[in-house]
Amino acid sequence: MSFVEDSQNTAPGGVPVNKRSGAQKDAEVGQKAVKRLQTELMQLMTSPAPGVSAFPSADGNLLTWRATIEGPEGTPYSGLTLKLSFEFPKNYPYAPPTVLFRTPIYHPNFDFSGRICLDILKDKWTAAYNIQTVLLSLQSLLGEPNNKSPLNGEAAKLWDQDPTLFKTKVMERHKDLEDD
Repeated sequence: MSFVEDSQNTAPGGVPVNKRSGAQKDAEVGQKAVKRLQTELMQLMTSPAPGVSAFPSADGNLLTWRATIEGPEGTPYSGLTLKLSFEFPKNYPYAPPTVLFRTPIYHPNFDFSGRICLDILKDKWTAAYNIQTVLLSLQSLLGEPNNKSPLNGEAAKLWDQDPTLFKTKVMERHKDLEDD
């Protein structure tokens, strides 16, 4: 094997790529996710989008974030602040984060456990998406639910048939959470 072939398969520190342990590979993948998340944090701080925010958890773990969405004007969520959690896999951005509503919410595409039915958080995810695009998509979904794919069938039916009762249920379910 020539020097060129050998150096192309060597990681920094002189360990051949194919000889590295699984733990080393996981650490490298995790470091790529952390680097991407640091970049996204800077973007969120320097170019914030109206009505959404996100920051790493207070424990310093960059793979766990807290976020808020302000309910959009002209929707049943207007004036409400909704809190979410983000858990990022070590292979982020190549796999989507797990996003949950922490604030109790009544909506056709969210269940009572805070789980979200949104294609970009499942099979339509690409590495082009980021925290801000997820938050803006969720904010948009607050005003335009996908009633063809509801997690909460009752909410989907009320959204279409009885907006007044829907708004009542939103307010009954909503509970402000303290920051943690």
